[in-house]
Amino acid sequence: MGSVLIPKLLDRGYKVDVVDLFWFGNHLPPQVGILNKDIFHLSVEDLEPYDQVIFLAGLSNDPMAEFSPSKNFIFNAAAPAYLAYTAKKAKVKRYIYASSCSVYGYTENELYDETRPVSSHYAYGISKLQGEQAAARLADKGFSVIALRKGTVCGYSPRMRFDLVINTMFKSVVKQHMITVNNPSIWRPVLSIEDAATAYIRAIEANYKLSGIFNVASGNYTVGEIADLVRLAVEERLGIRVNLQIKHIQDFRNYKVSTLKASNVLSFHPTGDVKSIVGSLIDNMDKFQDWENPLYSNIQSFKNLGIQCTATKPDSGRPRKFSR
Repeated sequence: MGSVLIPKLLDRGYKVDVVDLFWFGNHLPPQVGILNKDIFHLSVEDLEPYDQVIFLAGLSNDPMAEFSPSKNFIFNAAAPAYLAYTAKKAKVKRYIYASSCSVYGYTENELYDETRPVSSHYAYGISKLQGEQAAARLADKGFSVIALRKGTVCGYSPRMRFDLVINTMFKSVVKQHMITVNNPSIWRPVLSIEDAATAYIRAIEANYKLSGIFNVASGNYTVGEIADLVRLAVEERLGIRVNLQIKHIQDFRNYKVSTLKASNVLSFHPTGDVKSIVGSLIDNMDKFQDWENPLYSNIQSFKNLGIQCTATKPDSGRPRKFSR
């Protein structure tokens, strides 16, 4: 996310510094300042020069949380809570937390807004909610806290990932001419990475009196529909004949969300959809040197680093702090 967001911030005239351990490589513009430091070692003095702090770190989805539940709660709950606490002591004006629509867990056929109850019973959704609530409790007139509950982020990024739903399907199509759908009926909010960057910009540039939780997504789709749209886009652009394998495996994660609040309050108006996301992947295919590169999968990267048993540091740093 940061490798897409940061160039946009620089283009808008912001000074951006990054806290990162670079477990997934450095994909940042050369003019960005870097603090190679563990999140838990950041001090008040480290954060005092900045107007806003954005937390983009943590374990990024359900499979990662299930891969290491204990580290999931450290990185997704404790780390953002500590960073928000330290940022407030440093008199930072705003803290932005990368939350997730996964907090909604399993919902029936209803569109959920931010006032609806959350019901996730899985480690990832629980931990993201804990991080969100810890930060929100610190909000006051002098410290704005905005949490963005994002849909599944997909699309091309300089720090590429193929372990996200559309990206995973796209890789499967190109390599195997096949898409496997475990459950076609479950709903997912999808967020193009370009729309995600726009959402962060809208939060950054909102009035400092504003705090709150906002759903952000490019659209809601069933997984079966996503597969159909990916297949259609690839067949149109690449001429590949794609086969579908449909299964009916029970999944207790099912949710679709309303983004009306983000539209009305943050002026967030997404422009992406599944077709545009696949288009971005096709347009950048020549940049994938090795489709099986472990850096394209968070779990595989963690295995290669030996982190599953010994990790004590957050996933790739990736909190971002900046000032005008």
